[in-house]
Amino acid sequence: MRPQPTTSTRVPRRRSLRRGVAASVAAVLAVSVMGVTAPLAANAADVPAPSAHYDMSHSGTSLLDVSGNGRHATLSGLTDASFAAAGSDDVLRFRADGYASLPKGLVTGTDNDFTVEYTVSTQTAANTFGWVIGDGVGAWNTTQLGNHIFLSPRSAQGGYTNQVLAAIRVKTDGNNGENRMPAGGGLNAGFTTLTMVGSGSTLTLYRDGVVISTLTHTRSLSSIIPSGNVLGYLGRPLYQGDSLLRADVSDVKFWDVALTADEVTSSMPAAADKTAATAALLRGDVLANMLGSNPSLDQVSSNLTLGASVNGVALTWSSSNPAVISTTGVVSRSIVDDTPVTLTATTSLGTTLTFDVTVLAPTLSADLDAITLADRSTEHLPLATKGTVNGADITWTSSNPAVVTATDAAYQAPAVGAADPFRGGGLVTRPAYGEGDVEVTLTAHATLNGQTEERSFDVTIAEQGRWAPDAGYASAYFKSDGDEKIYQAATSGNDFFTFSPVNGGNPVITSTADTKGLRDPYILRSKDGDKYYMVATDLCISCGTGWGPAQSEGSLKIEVWESTDLVHWDRTNGENTGITVNQPAAGMTWAPEAYWDDELQSYVVFFASRLYSDASHTNSDKLYARMFYVLTRDFQTFTYPPATWQDTGYARIDSTVTKIGDYYYRFTKNEEGGAAGILEAGKDIFMERSKALTAPTTQSSWTADPNTTWQLTDTRMTSLETGQAGEGPEIVKLNAGDPNNNAVGDGYVFLVDNYGAGGYRAFVTSERAIASSQQSDRLSQRAEWAVRPAGGLPASPRHGAFVSVTQSVLDAMHEWTEVAAVASTTTLTAEDRTVTAAVTAEDDGDVVGTVTFSGGSWTQTVDLEDGSASAIVPAGVGSVTAHYDGYSDGLVSPSTSSAVSLGLQLSATASTRCVAGKITEIVSVTNADDVAATVAIAGAYGSKTVTVAGGKTVSASFTTRAASIASHDVTITGEAAGGLTHSSTVTVAAATCQ
Repeated sequence: MRPQPTTSTRVPRRRSLRRGVAASVAAVLAVSVMGVTAPLAANAADVPAPSAHYDMSHSGTSLLDVSGNGRHATLSGLTDASFAAAGSDDVLRFRADGYASLPKGLVTGTDNDFTVEYTVSTQTAANTFGWVIGDGVGAWNTTQLGNHIFLSPRSAQGGYTNQVLAAIRVKTDGNNGENRMPAGGGLNAGFTTLTMVGSGSTLTLYRDGVVISTLTHTRSLSSIIPSGNVLGYLGRPLYQGDSLLRADVSDVKFWDVALTADEVTSSMPAAADKTAATAALLRGDVLANMLGSNPSLDQVSSNLTLGASVNGVALTWSSSNPAVISTTGVVSRSIVDDTPVTLTATTSLGTTLTFDVTVLAPTLSADLDAITLADRSTEHLPLATKGTVNGADITWTSSNPAVVTATDAAYQAPAVGAADPFRGGGLVTRPAYGEGDVEVTLTAHATLNGQTEERSFDVTIAEQGRWAPDAGYASAYFKSDGDEKIYQAATSGNDFFTFSPVNGGNPVITSTADTKGLRDPYILRSKDGDKYYMVATDLCISCGTGWGPAQSEGSLKIEVWESTDLVHWDRTNGENTGITVNQPAAGMTWAPEAYWDDELQSYVVFFASRLYSDASHTNSDKLYARMFYVLTRDFQTFTYPPATWQDTGYARIDSTVTKIGDYYYRFTKNEEGGAAGILEAGKDIFMERSKALTAPTTQSSWTADPNTTWQLTDTRMTSLETGQAGEGPEIVKLNAGDPNNNAVGDGYVFLVDNYGAGGYRAFVTSERAIASSQQSDRLSQRAEWAVRPAGGLPASPRHGAFVSVTQSVLDAMHEWTEVAAVASTTTLTAEDRTVTAAVTAEDDGDVVGTVTFSGGSWTQTVDLEDGSASAIVPAGVGSVTAHYDGYSDGLVSPSTSSAVSLGLQLSATASTRCVAGKITEIVSVTNADDVAATVAIAGAYGSKTVTVAGGKTVSASFTTRAASIASHDVTITGEAAGGLTHSSTVTVAAATCQ
């Protein structure tokens, strides 16, 4: 039964803590703002009292019912920060981060009569619910999905795109039971009141008091009202996998009766009130968008973003001083004094917003203060040539140009691809491994508006890291839309198809920052091979973000770490947050990867993104994904804004790159649902080549010149073999000695993520095969192009990375511990008094450091060169050992050689003479040692023992009594204190006396 009508009078509001810009609204709006106790609208008709009224007042986790009925809703995931003051209204800003649970009793279901009034503003088209009566979250067309009535304020469904979608659903046997109201259009500008009235078998939907849709149905409200304590939700869908709401909601009312058309009009907030709330929120959102890198409006030194629209409201800008701030937001850096400017935005609502701005006069010190260089660097240095604050021109000089280059005054940008932002400066030549670090002083010389200033920076250039041959592979990946953490795996040895999880199968990195989700990790080995970088997408679908909002309001950051062992990862920026690399007009930053550019001597980081007309993201045209890139040398500072890399008018994502010979080869996913021009199939991989990594791509072409752009060399590479759509391609060069490699040693593994069917599948190919692919002889159409049987890869990997590793890193990953020192072997040999130690590492890698030779009381320490060291052993030392002492990095363990015995330093000569017609032999023994030796001389004509002092020569004569003798040997045997011995022979030549 319908209760007696009562005059609607707004209950005094229990105000939540004001935030935002409410205090300044009156100064910028020409519209009147009602008081906190004023009626919502003049009553043209008496309106029944609502069963609940949520004006977005809140306390703790309760969304307060101000009708006096005490039917407070329960907030989940929403906090004080989710609410904003907008004129006289509070607004709940749903950002896909929470929802409100409605209590039972708002609508009873005793008949089919009810009314829901919902005042909302949103520019996000998504499959989500603004409100729903009903409970039971589940998959479409299942019994787990509860019966319900819902309204989506801006839908992404086909036939309802950017329009209001409302429906009633009561499942029956064999029938999903959903009846949708006909599409009646979208929201009005700013806040719009959508009122749904159920009366008997008819649903009527009003937009700001005007009917936009009706539906006649046979469903019963009693089949929808849940039996539990939750009637339904604000901002939470019942369809499993759909996203939470992204919208601003200012007012919601429920009645257990059907309002008349006049009552609908009388109840809803007045147009002026909605305009005031829209404008108040608009000011804060405009301010947030316009600031850019500036800390506040009274400290502006870089360009402002003056959007053409924000929140669907068109803006027209004017400036009180266009020479200082233009109407497009360009901020002059030519002023000499701080200058005030007033910016005015005229809105399509008929209101104006004014912003008082102070533009700071540029100072050289600000640009110099903004320069940060690592204290110790293993990479080329980002020696900026343009100030990041005021745009000063900067050149660099170096105290040691052989180690770090200065800015090249003669630098000229290439005809194709990106210019070097550092103009030849900052190129580092690291000392060889074992030579130690080198200190260099770099001086920045800044010039701006005729002024100059300089600043010096002391930098340590690290010696090169230890090299060892690759002996296996590592992988990083995430698992699913419900498990967005980074996992790792490693091979059991030097066989690519022997992966198993590491870290006990547990996640290696779990995000607690930004979106709190990590996807698409990519690992790149540094150009010198002694460090790894990992980049990942900042995205969390399991947190309630739908795929629509993920592309329209996604993160502008990439998550970045570095490691030397693939076990311990550190943020490159030293903070628990990602690094913003994308621009405000971008919709997302997906699947970042990186590759070393030989020409630029920098890393190119590339990613997929949508690009809107401006930061308001309100346009709906040209929103296909395209590829962008930025440059970095240290994965801390990146060039900005991103440069367009691939824009062909068709959606592309997930590029990966390898270099073979003079060409870069790029594998990319065609993200279109079908063919994209000459790309034959959607959701599949194609291949291109170019000599310039950063060359732009504006079309797919088999005949494009790879010297100036990217030439298509293959398309539809995987789906015909796998039977599945694919993405996240990876291309990995096989290690020497891998049994999967070929006899020439140029083998590659190509991988594709069959995201709907279990993850990665692999193809084995070669450099020659990749490089020879062309339209008439495509790699993917050759007989040898065949997908391997499943197995040998990480279990259920999604869009990840694969990289070669040394044995020590492989061992550390499997044991999930620090890198252990590699065992060494020291071998000692002697030649005369020279001893030589050769040191080898168990993994056949570099060995540097020192060797200490020891014998008796003598020791000598010698630096290794090319793995060996030599010393001359002093006289008197009879036995020597060599000890490899290791190196300061502790990467190779010490070892000791076996002892080598050394003899007396004796030498002998033999001569003959004739005495009375008979031969006499003379044997002379020289002792080069510094100790006396007892020497036995024995030959064909007798033996003698003599004592030879150190440094002396002693001769012994032997009478042969023969006029002629044949050639023969004489044995020299000596010994001395300390165990020194000697044994040798000397030859007596044949002789005859005449």
